[in-house]
Amino acid sequence: MRPGLRVWARRAAAFGLCLLTGCAGSGAPGGGGGDPAPPPPSSRPVILVTPGDGSREVAPEGPVKVTVAPGGRLESVRFRDNKGAELPGTLAEDGASWRPDGLLPLGGTFSLDASAVDHDGARATRHTKFSTIAKARTFVAFFTPEDGSTVGVGMPVSLRFSRPIADRAAVERAVRVTAEPAVPVAAHWFGDQRLDFRPERYWAPGTKVGVALRFKGVQGAPGELGTQTKDVRFTVGRSQVSVVDLDAHTLTVRQGGKVVRQLKISGGAPEHSTYLGAMVVSEKFKVTRMNSQTVGLGDEYDIKDVPHAMRLTTSGTFVHGNYWADPEVFGNDNTSHGCIGLADAKGGGTGETPAGWLFEHTLTGDVIEVRGSAGEAVPPHNGLNGWNMPWDQWLTGSALRPGGPATPVPAASPSPASPSPAPASPASPPASPAAAGRRPSPGVPGTPGTSGTTGTAPASGVSSGSPALH
Repeated sequence: MRPGLRVWARRAAAFGLCLLTGCAGSGAPGGGGGDPAPPPPSSRPVILVTPGDGSREVAPEGPVKVTVAPGGRLESVRFRDNKGAELPGTLAEDGASWRPDGLLPLGGTFSLDASAVDHDGARATRHTKFSTIAKARTFVAFFTPEDGSTVGVGMPVSLRFSRPIADRAAVERAVRVTAEPAVPVAAHWFGDQRLDFRPERYWAPGTKVGVALRFKGVQGAPGELGTQTKDVRFTVGRSQVSVVDLDAHTLTVRQGGKVVRQLKISGGAPEHSTYLGAMVVSEKFKVTRMNSQTVGLGDEYDIKDVPHAMRLTTSGTFVHGNYWADPEVFGNDNTSHGCIGLADAKGGGTGETPAGWLFEHTLTGDVIEVRGSAGEAVPPHNGLNGWNMPWDQWLTGSALRPGGPATPVPAASPSPASPSPAPASPASPPASPAAAGRRPSPGVPGTPGTSGTTGTAPASGVSSGSPALH
């Protein structure tokens, strides 16, 4: 062997790499009278390992991979932790690659020994050592409704994640929603931090719903792991779907399809028309504070004791009692900033007032369908209002379906009702009783811990910290 070739061979061996095929020399130049060319170096397979030897702070999800160049085949891969315990992995059927099974433990040191053979029977080995990061960022899901609750027929399962989710398919796969009696339930992503589940139509009364969250060890984004394992169960109560007619200024309450009461209301003024569509009651406050600053109206008003308030949208639409307006308004005129007002007494009183009666006969998850000749359709992401999206469009929002999820909506709202396991936000934003001002942009999430609509302990649901209108 020529000196130059010996140097080359030593360098290749030092890197643990060999050629798959040799190169033949051309012989002496000219005619054929010179010495014959030396034989080519023997063929040996090239083994490549990711991450490289000596790597530190490798993410739990890796990537960790062993491959062999074309013409070679892996014979064995031994993957061990610093205590010598072997960790499982999967070798591809063609022997061209190997990967570990699952995520790697945090703060560990690992060694990997691989051997391979090529088509000529030549063998090669490779040894690699690396360590993982000591601590990963984590995420949890805040869920609505609460475990053990009884809700109305319109209540979806809504999950709000503490961090943006990049691998939506992996996270969605870690959620299972079941219903008894059985009914198909589908997922839809609203942006990268909210995932809702619902059936095609409202739940049947008496349905028992189970939600299994298995996020522990699931990678939501590079370097971010779920830590949560939780089972949530809730029951669907009687069917109550009310209809608001903004033109007739009425709210008709139906239970089981039968009218049980009709109430006089005042909706949004022409310049602040009430949203149209099916809206789900997401939280309830017997008495709450409504401050104009939370909806960009300066110091115009600050009502500390708005009675019987029930949230319909994250951006601020409520059904609530009103003791300060002329009683003749109800049933005759629309004067609010977009909320639906009913006659009530200062301080909340009892269920004898129209607003008090409705409050006492309403569950979170009950549906209020708003109709009228003027007004915008409520965006499906503004509150728990995915019912306003056609079913075929809803299905496209699953990350587990071809082509999904749907394009995220801008600034998608978090779930409006309070999520467990986080503690309830101490303040839920505002509502405006004046007859002038502007509607906040739909779906703008509230700022946790800031004062907006604040109230006594909610009668049902929890405060989301998002704005409100009167």
